[in-house]
Amino acid sequence: MSTGASPDEPRLPLRDVRVVEFCQIAAGPFCGMLLADQGADVVKVEPPSGDGMRTWPPLTGADSENFASINRNKRSIVLDLKDPAQVGVALRLCDTADAVIENFRPGVMRRLGLGDEVLAARNPRLVRCSISAFGQQGPRSGEGGFDVTLQAIGGVMSVTGEPGGGPVKSGVPFTDFAAGLYAALAVVSALHEARRTGRGAAIDVPMLGTTLAVAALQTSEYFGTGRDPARLGSAHPRNAPYQAFRCADGHFVMAAGTDDLFRRACAWMGRADLADDPRFASTALRSAHQGALAAIVEDAVHARTVAACLDGLRAAGVPCAPINRYSEALADPQVGHYGWVQPLALPGGGRTRTFGDPLALNAPVRRRPPALGEHTQEILEELERWRTSRD
Repeated sequence: MSTGASPDEPRLPLRDVRVVEFCQIAAGPFCGMLLADQGADVVKVEPPSGDGMRTWPPLTGADSENFASINRNKRSIVLDLKDPAQVGVALRLCDTADAVIENFRPGVMRRLGLGDEVLAARNPRLVRCSISAFGQQGPRSGEGGFDVTLQAIGGVMSVTGEPGGGPVKSGVPFTDFAAGLYAALAVVSALHEARRTGRGAAIDVPMLGTTLAVAALQTSEYFGTGRDPARLGSAHPRNAPYQAFRCADGHFVMAAGTDDLFRRACAWMGRADLADDPRFASTALRSAHQGALAAIVEDAVHARTVAACLDGLRAAGVPCAPINRYSEALADPQVGHYGWVQPLALPGGGRTRTFGDPLALNAPVRRRPPALGEHTQEILEELERWRTSRD
C-alpha cells in the first residue's frame, strides 16, 4: 500500500485505519501502540478509574512512565461500560472502526453488550482481536493470568536461571509483549483480508500459545529428544563457546558458534591447540563438553579486562558484547544512529524520554500519551458528525 509520504516524511501505512482499544496494562495496549505507531487512529476506551497502569511507578508528577511507554500516539475516551447509555456510545464507536482489540477475560465483552456477534452484525468488515491468558475456548479459558504466571505455566521459568538453581522469570515481561506482537501482526493481516473481501474476522490470541510459539527452540528440543530442556544460565544447549565468561573485572559474552569462529577465538586466547582437541572438534562436541570448555576459556582470560577481551575478539572477528545495563544499552551509538530514544511530553506537563518505533527511521512521536479521557468530547463530536452524515 502506498502511503503517499515524501522521502523525508515518516511512512504511516495505517493512517486511514481506526482501532478501538478496550485494553489495560500491557499486552493489549502494546498491540494498540504498535498499530498507532504505524499511523492508526487508536481510540483507547478507559473506565472512569483509568487504565490500571496509570498508577504504576516510576511517576513524573502524577504521570506513570510505564503507562507512557506503551500508550503514545493514542487518544483516550472515558466510558463507564456499566452504564447502558455509554455502552451505546462504545457500540457506535466500534461502528466507525476498522478493528477492535480487547484483553478482558473471555466473556466479559459479551456481558457488557459488546460481544463478537454483536459487533460483527453491526459492522461486518470489523476485525475483532481478543487477547487473553489462555484463549477464548478450552478448559482454562475462564482463568486470568499475568506475565509471571504465563512464564511459569508456559515453561519459561524451567529454562531460566543457573543450573541447579530455583525458578527464575525473565527480567523482561516478554509473554505480554510477545502476545501484543502476534496480535498486531494478526490485526494487520486481517485488515488486509477485510479490505479484499469486505468481511472482518475474529482473532483469538492466547498468551499461553504465543509464549510456547516463541519457545520454538525449546519445544523442538523436547520433540526431538523426549527430554525437557534444562537451565543453562547464559549458555546455549547446542553451541559453545556461546555464553558469558568471567574475566578480571567482570563478565563479557562471546558467541563463537561456528568452527571458523572457534578457531579465531582460540587463536585470540593463545590456545590455538584447542581447535585440534577432539573434545571440541565440532559444534555438537563443543556443546557436549561446554562445561570443560568454559573452564578453559575463563582460565585463559582471567587476567584480562572486559575492555581488552572485547577489543581482542572484535579484532579477531568473533561476535562479542559487554553485559550492558539499560543506561548503557540506550547510550549505544547504534541507538543514537537510528534516533530510537525520543523526547516525550507527559499529560501533566512533564518531560521524559521514550524508546520509539524501532522500524521507523527518525519518525517522531506524533502524539504524547493521553490524559485520562482527554479526547472524550472530541470523539463524541466525531461520532455525532458520523451519525448525522448517515441520516
